[in-house]
Amino acid sequence: EHGIPKFYESGEIHISGLIVSSYCREYSHWNAVQSLGDWLKKHNVPALYGVDTRMLTKTLREHGTCLGKVEFPNQPISFKDPNLENLVAQVSVKEPHVYNAGGSPRILAYDCGMKHNIIREFVKRGVEFTVVPFDYDVSQHEGKFDGLFLSNGPGNPEMASITVENVKKVMAMTIESNGKTRPVPIFGICLGNQLLALAAGASTYKMKYGNRGANQPCIDLRTTKCYITSQNHGYAVQDSSLPDGWRTFFMNANDKSNEGIIHDSLPYFSVQFHPEACSGPMDTGFLFDMFLHSVVEDRAPHTLVPSAMYDLPTVRKCILVGSGGLSIGQAGEFDYSGSQAIKALKEENIEVILINPNIATVQTSKGFADKVYFLPVTADMVLSVIKKERPDAILVSMGGQTALNVGVELYKRGELAKHNVRVLGTPIPVIEATEDRKAFAEKLAEINESAAMSETATSMEEARAVAEKIGFP
Repeated sequence: EHGIPKFYESGEIHISGLIVSSYCREYSHWNAVQSLGDWLKKHNVPALYGVDTRMLTKTLREHGTCLGKVEFPNQPISFKDPNLENLVAQVSVKEPHVYNAGGSPRILAYDCGMKHNIIREFVKRGVEFTVVPFDYDVSQHEGKFDGLFLSNGPGNPEMASITVENVKKVMAMTIESNGKTRPVPIFGICLGNQLLALAAGASTYKMKYGNRGANQPCIDLRTTKCYITSQNHGYAVQDSSLPDGWRTFFMNANDKSNEGIIHDSLPYFSVQFHPEACSGPMDTGFLFDMFLHSVVEDRAPHTLVPSAMYDLPTVRKCILVGSGGLSIGQAGEFDYSGSQAIKALKEENIEVILINPNIATVQTSKGFADKVYFLPVTADMVLSVIKKERPDAILVSMGGQTALNVGVELYKRGELAKHNVRVLGTPIPVIEATEDRKAFAEKLAEINESAAMSETATSMEEARAVAEKIGFP
């Protein structure tokens, strides 16, 4: 099919050796034509069975990924570090090859060790898919393709520097689409994610273990939806190194490592996992469609959740800021939300320090908070409690405007950072954005949500002008 094997992801075996706990000589798969042993022997790949693989697993769990070798009696060999070699050069095609010639759009793909199912995914969508070697000079193809794809592949991404340089060249190119001059869209998978990051100016690092298998959970930071994905990589993109304009697209739900990057406005994105799967779940196959859509139309604006919101630290003591001085029976919603927050925090075995001068409230009742300070809710008073109690965290979103103002002031003064106090719940920058009606309206516009017209007035004259412009209900 398409000139590639139907049931294989490559034309050869790419491992140097195989070690298993047990081995069955009698194969029984309905599609098998030879045993695993015969297949490995045909490709000169050594294999061992009867090995305590659990012992090996425990060693790797303790020390991380290690160099290894399969050595036979009287045949000593040296350790070989594949990370010092350009493995991409060993597995890339040697000559360009076109699949589904005449299709549309035209996608140019760098083969860094490409799986066959990537080709299948593009071709079944009607694409003309041109696969080129990792060191192909893209300048000779300028104007002859509508989008660039960067494939998966093995080894250290920094070894494929020539590919990175060609990606930079594509970032400087444009295409004509629907009467517009637009940047050339770029999509990368696995190693392609790391190559795109390097081209953007970010850095990569070698992971202690890597992420392997067909059940790795990844969070789409646009929607916070979690997908189960297929993965096999030992390097990752350093989130903190992403330059301005680039954001984390997907995040690994287990170790919080980077699983994808995306540009704020340009049609560039990539993922660390395998949306083409094979084997594994196909839940993220929509990314191929997202890429092809960006070839013909501008990408819609997107808002991404900061990956830091999933960084859940251990909290032992939290200050909860109440609503300040109120009349009896006033603002009962703050008392209710605050008392529920106390219950939730204590269920997590977190010590709760409450600051609230209102004695006639449920939350100040005996037995609710671990300690109550009947003090005015001001920045200086809250800071004095912070200095005395040394909490890990503070919660200001349960006390209304007064508590929010205190949190914003302490944040701006740098006192929270100075005393290592983390804000739980709504982050302070988000509070500031929602309190600023203009900034809030602009954020709603980014996701195509309408907001009531509003303007700020600081004098009666300005107020009359705004009222005349907006009108009354």
